Amino acid sequence: MRKAYYNLMRIAARRIPLVAASLFGTLASAQQPPLHTASLEAHEGLTITAIPWTDAARYKEKFPKKSPYVAGILAVEVAFRNDSDDSVKVNLSRIRLTVHLDSENTQELPSLSPEELGQAVLKPGGKDPTAKRTKVPLPLPIPKGGKDKNLDELQRQAQEASVPTGVIAPHSTVKGLLYFDLQSQFDLLDTAHLYVPDLVLMRGNRALTYFDIDLAQPGNQ
Repeated sequence: MRKAYYNLMRIAARRIPLVAASLFGTLASAQQPPLHTASLEAHEGLTITAIPWTDAARYKEKFPKKSPYVAGILAVEVAFRNDSDDSVKVNLSRIRLTVHLDSENTQELPSLSPEELGQAVLKPGGKDPTAKRTKVPLPLPIPKGGKDKNLDELQRQAQEASVPTGVIAPHSTVKGLLYFDLQSQFDLLDTAHLYVPDLVLMRGNRALTYFDIDLAQPGNQ
């Protein structure tokens, strides 16, 4: 993984503290249901929440047979809430889980597609996600030929549970899971952030300020 550097100066960005998260439902528009999470950031009419699933029991409903968590993969439940009057487009493929190994080494982990998740769970053998690399590894190739029912089922489950779209209509919320292969190194969550860099207000094609959501807050389970 390549080393990442971020400009910490944000334009008109504000972070909602953990103690204030419970007040959000009262302050938000009546058209939207409240969002409950320990990791939440909001600015420019968009709120993103993130809950890393660090309890194996949380995976049972979505993945009753083969849990990604047992295979070392972390699911992060995200919700994009648009309180503005314009649609917002989020480039889901650009979202990264960043982990800080030390003061000079920040690693970016791309999210897994349902196909990549199935391969990682049923056909493990990946590399250390924190190993230094100059390029992001290419997705694992999907074998051609015979059908693998277990693989197909797991990929279907992952697809159904994932974020369904990157377009958030005005005054609506889109929810789903993102998947990151931590190779069971879940202690990396102590320094983890969900980095969402590519957001555009569709009317006028205006870029929005990035989100950098701290996942290391207490109560994220």
